[in-house]
Amino acid sequence: MNWNIVFLCWLIAAVSVLGSLFFSEIMLFAPCSLCWWQRIFMFPLAIIFLVGLFPFDRNVIRYALPIAAGGWLVALFHTLLYSGVIPESLEPCQQGVSCKEVYIEWLGFITIPMLSLMAFSAMIALLVLLRRRLSV
Repeated sequence: MNWNIVFLCWLIAAVSVLGSLFFSEIMLFAPCSLCWWQRIFMFPLAIIFLVGLFPFDRNVIRYALPIAAGGWLVALFHTLLYSGVIPESLEPCQQGVSCKEVYIEWLGFITIPMLSLMAFSAMIALLVLLRRRLSV
């Protein structure tokens, strides 16, 4: 069961990486600086989870949780900025692509920053679950 949790984390990270590359390379959506930071946190997670699967490494939590938490913070900031909760004066994307650029809005509210936030949230929740299972 513990292996399945790490596999699910890897699956989320791998789909996120492939989705990110699809949006930028196929759909030609230019990533903003916050998107780049989220990629910097997400891309290594796909590798870390894969290495943690074969053979199963219970220490994968130690490596993955801090990286996922950093990505979650950037994704949360980006989502709040995108939704207007954080004022534009705090937007780090002053040059190049705006961090508030609307590329997709599925169902009227699901955006690329929100997809990233959901992916990081799911991985963190799964890692916390794994940590609790292994500590018992």
